Amino acid sequence: MLKNGFEKTVEELFKERSDVLYRTGAALSDALRKVTFIEKKIEKHVDALKDLTEHEDSKIVERIYAEANREISRYNRAREFAKLRYYYLIITREAMGIRRHTWVEEIYRIPPRKQPLSRARG
Repeated sequence: MLKNGFEKTVEELFKERSDVLYRTGAALSDALRKVTFIEKKIEKHVDALKDLTEHEDSKIVERIYAEANREISRYNRAREFAKLRYYYLIITREAMGIRRHTWVEEIYRIPPRKQPLSRARG
């Protein structure tokens, strides 16, 4: 069936809308993957601290705390970036007339901020 100019334009608009929505969701997914990757690095540092004894060299302990806290700082920045991408996804959906976001909230959960480690808290 041949399409007239209007039908072709409508089809192109729908395709563009779906592409924009896909790219926005993909950017959020990528951002959340980075947050998860950094979180795993933090967990390794925390595990290393748990494995240390009281008699370990204090320089080693301080180095692990410093590395963990650098990763926590990276995690919090990556988390904020993911939050912004989540906001963009919601705004994009709203602009397209999609008003319900329940499943988006369930699928794209933004994890809580992390506090820096201190020797007192371990």
